[in-house]
Amino acid sequence: MRGCRARHISTMEFKAETIAQYIGGRVEGNPDAIVRTFGKIEEAGGGAITFLANPKYTHCIYTTGASVVLVREDFVAEQPVRATLIRVPDPYGALAGLLALAAGALEPHPVGIEQPCHIAEGVEIDSESYVGAFAYIGKGARLGKRVKIYPQAYIGDGVTIGDDTTVYAGAKIYYGCRIGARCTIHSGAVIGADGFGFAPDAAGVYQKIHQIGIVEIDDDVEIGANTTVDRATMGRTHIARGVKLDNLVQVAHNVEIGADTVIAAQTGVAGSTRLGHNCMIGGQVGFAGHITVGDGVTIGAQSGIPNHVASGSRLMGYPAVPAGDFARQNVHIKRLGKLYDRVSSLEKSLGDFLEKSETNNA
Repeated sequence: MRGCRARHISTMEFKAETIAQYIGGRVEGNPDAIVRTFGKIEEAGGGAITFLANPKYTHCIYTTGASVVLVREDFVAEQPVRATLIRVPDPYGALAGLLALAAGALEPHPVGIEQPCHIAEGVEIDSESYVGAFAYIGKGARLGKRVKIYPQAYIGDGVTIGDDTTVYAGAKIYYGCRIGARCTIHSGAVIGADGFGFAPDAAGVYQKIHQIGIVEIDDDVEIGANTTVDRATMGRTHIARGVKLDNLVQVAHNVEIGADTVIAAQTGVAGSTRLGHNCMIGGQVGFAGHITVGDGVTIGAQSGIPNHVASGSRLMGYPAVPAGDFARQNVHIKRLGKLYDRVSSLEKSLGDFLEKSETNNA
């Protein structure tokens, strides 16, 4: 297969009534209002659809230039609203569904093989797949159907990639790693680099511990730009189904991340740590190595996790403590200045009292 063709739709146009039917909503206003784009409620203009989910933005619904606004079913307007409303149980969730629909229409869908690129002998490329210019696909690699490998991506020897997965420009997947179906690997991500393994010898010189394991990523995982997932020393580093990793996340060797866990940017997970399923991890969180974090855990941004965490915990701070305790500690910290003044005043009063008592006794 030679050459490449792109398939995409550059514009979209839907009526409010059509959108309401798609998301199971109810139109209030002009059912024929046309939607051509999306916008923030405070910035959107004519032809845009937006949403109101956060009460802090309620005032914007009365001034927005958007043609259509998604609102909760129980929303009560206190002033006239010019826009057509679509009432739904969850405006943010409905918007997410519409964005997915729009992405399918607006995003490019290239098909074919651009030249120059390197595809090792014996590698089979599905007729509906795409390989961009200067991409490298090593020997023994196996690609599923409708896989997209964008320019300058590197797919090492023996890599397996499932159906409908996209590897964006400049991403690197080292030898032997396994990527599931419907995954997205964003630009600059590195999957399968060596874990950070070194040991000092008798002379104090650090010797490399060779990393001979792999990375295994299950279906429906998204790996953000410039995120790194290191290969295991032995065995596997495992990212379970539905995990979403933000940009600039570091996942060390032999880490296991449970299904449907989400991790925000600049978080680091040290080696052999296990995170449960359905966890929510804020940005810049640091996990020590060889610990276990239970299921359904929520951890606030910039927290430090040095020890095991029980399922269902909500933690913040460094070292992390229960979120309620952290909030109370912050309140007390803000009062330290006044407390210092009170203590100083008490010390002065006590000193004056003792001095006066000594004078009277004399």
